[in-house]
Amino acid sequence: MNSIIEHGRKVVQIEGEAVAALADRVNGDFARAVEIIFAAKGRVIVTGMGKSGIIARKLVATFNSTGTAAIFLHPSDAVHGDLGTVRKEDVVICISKSGNTAEIRQLMPVFRHLGVPIISMVGNMKSELARTSDVVLDISVKEEACPLDLAPTASTTAMLVMGDAIAIALLKQRNFTREDFAMFHPGGNLGKQLLLQVEHFMVTGAGVPKVSEDVPLSEAIMEMTSKRLGATCVVNGTGALSGIITDGDLRRMLQRKPSINELKASDAMTRNPKTISLGTLAVAALEVMESYKITQLVVVDAKNVPHGIVHLHDLVKAGLGGEELQS
Repeated sequence: MNSIIEHGRKVVQIEGEAVAALADRVNGDFARAVEIIFAAKGRVIVTGMGKSGIIARKLVATFNSTGTAAIFLHPSDAVHGDLGTVRKEDVVICISKSGNTAEIRQLMPVFRHLGVPIISMVGNMKSELARTSDVVLDISVKEEACPLDLAPTASTTAMLVMGDAIAIALLKQRNFTREDFAMFHPGGNLGKQLLLQVEHFMVTGAGVPKVSEDVPLSEAIMEMTSKRLGATCVVNGTGALSGIITDGDLRRMLQRKPSINELKASDAMTRNPKTISLGTLAVAALEVMESYKITQLVVVDAKNVPHGIVHLHDLVKAGLGGEELQS
């Protein structure tokens, strides 16, 4: 077991040193590469063979999710027709440990003919790819973590980190925001937090439990029971919200006054309840509920007229987080 741990730590050490060595190579050439991509009107075409191609695909995904349009171009497919996807407005990033990958070397004259800028990430600064590129980024490593020095390990890690550095530098250049990120990830947790509003979850129309201030409390209880939200809005003569009656309010009322025959809705309601405005993010409603330990919020307009009720359980079910609370 000790030898297993030792081998594992050695890999982490070697790859960590490979990444640390990149810091000094984030220099003027790096800045120039970022500026070329930022100024381009087209997409970033990323290409690489074998393990470098796998890294290229990951970088394409990172570029696309952070505001830089990118596609992966397989070198073998490229020479059999896929080069038609490359336009003069594009920028090409070539990734190769050796810098002499035959399939990529075949593409270089075509890229030159098209007039696209060529940025290369190579492990051999004296390679043909390095000599024929517009900008070269050095991703060479002292050694691979593979004890046979065969399987790309530290070198692919260096490729990935340098590519991520480019993507994040571009993100900063574009002033890319959390809201922008959410637009590209509508199914993710951040997308839900930054895109979904209370209108997506609230009960509306006839489904909203609502009674007038002067109705008998027994009628308010029937409204609560029929709508099954554990609460009812109480409104005044103009339709504005006066208060809310929850299951908890009823329990507390019965502790004080066992008989409710003479009571009205206004006698049991909580005045000036917590509300939230139309157009508010659902995650903000969730934060209010968790902060005040309540399970529902009335959604009101600018005149404090209730338009719906949003329930904690619906927000939690949608994956917005939260915890089970009691009213």
